[in-house]
Amino acid sequence: HVQLVESGGGSVQAGGSLRLSCTFSRDIYTFYCLGWFRQAPGKEREAVVLIDSDGSTKYADSVKGRFTISRDNTETKVFLQMNNVRSEDTALYYCATGSQSFGYWGQGTQVTVS
Repeated sequence: HVQLVESGGGSVQAGGSLRLSCTFSRDIYTFYCLGWFRQAPGKEREAVVLIDSDGSTKYADSVKGRFTISRDNTETKVFLQMNNVRSEDTALYYCATGSQSFGYWGQGTQVTVS
């Protein structure tokens, strides 16, 4: 079992930057699923970026070139660097992980772009 806590959200003007963090209660070396998701009001949750078991990343077309995922060496944190944000990036952002599926989710951190 692992717990996830997101942080770093807030209000930012369009064109600005934010760095989201997700802290795990233990390392996730054995978890193959890792990613950031978001859900805007009235919309379905969508994947922002996923990390495959081979370490490759897959970004949503809407964030390519603007967002970057990274993780620390202790495998207890993952980050989402958000640059040149747009109003459509406003959403509740979640990180999620799991061994074979996204079984563990955080509570989310709100990002509001004005």
